[in-house]
Amino acid sequence: MRNTSEVTEFILLGIPHTEDLETMLFVLFLSFYILTLMGNLLILLAIVSSTRLHTPMYFFLCKLSVCDIFFPSVSSPKMLFYLAGNSRAISYSGCVSQLFFYHFLGCTECFLYTVMAYDRFVAICYPLRYTIIMSHRLCAILAMGTSFFGCIQAIFLTTLTFQLPYCGPSGVDYYFCDIPVMLKLACADTSALEMVGFISVGLMPLSCFLLILTSYSCIVYSILQIRSTEGQQHAFSTCSAHLTAILLSFMPVVLIYLQPTPNPWLNATVQVLNNLVTPMLNPLIYSLRNKEVKYSLRKVLEQVVLIHEK
Repeated sequence: MRNTSEVTEFILLGIPHTEDLETMLFVLFLSFYILTLMGNLLILLAIVSSTRLHTPMYFFLCKLSVCDIFFPSVSSPKMLFYLAGNSRAISYSGCVSQLFFYHFLGCTECFLYTVMAYDRFVAICYPLRYTIIMSHRLCAILAMGTSFFGCIQAIFLTTLTFQLPYCGPSGVDYYFCDIPVMLKLACADTSALEMVGFISVGLMPLSCFLLILTSYSCIVYSILQIRSTEGQQHAFSTCSAHLTAILLSFMPVVLIYLQPTPNPWLNATVQVLNNLVTPMLNPLIYSLRNKEVKYSLRKVLEQVVLIHEK
């Protein structure tokens, strides 16, 4: 990807209509960011330290926590930097990197949610064959596949965006470099690229969502065949956390990239929720309804307290 643009840096203008709120936003977003990092690190420690959690479901949850650590780190540090009163400038290569890693991690998570739905489908619909089907080899292939296809999608979208010439203005009416706001700054007709990007960004989440919907349709059917109420409740409880996380992840994509008329303020608000709040909530969603994770987290926290006391 070669930079033929006259623009060497962009200026991040931030969230629209939030002038004079920099200090409050800095404190709020920094709190979200710290809680996100701490929550996901605790989930990682709980899974790694407990042999009871060394199963395919928690292996994928571990990767989700890794993504949730890096995903907000794409845009949050720079946002916090300028909210603290520092420069809003970002280099051309920095802008390219932001857009690439944002879509790489976002697409990886999308594929990962689909894989996690397949894992729950096998666990509930074929419980006796679960350990055979979800072998270590298959789990490794699926985990690597989510990153591989996420990378391919991100390369395509980044190349699509930055093959355009950017000759000014350089003010990005947003708090990080994303496709819709960057296309507005291009010194060329972007209508064809907007359509291609719209199809690409919309088609991937829609395909994943349909696969997830198919998996959960089979899961619900299998659960309804369970005669005991206790068995049904246990099966539903193992899936409810995943479904909640899926809704929190997919709704922002629909609101931001598939709306006919973009609304900068709405997009920025939804992106903040998607970048900071959802990764912060995922550890709570997966731990509050899971006794094994709560037990392992308690053990990790007890060890941390003991180390601190020593």
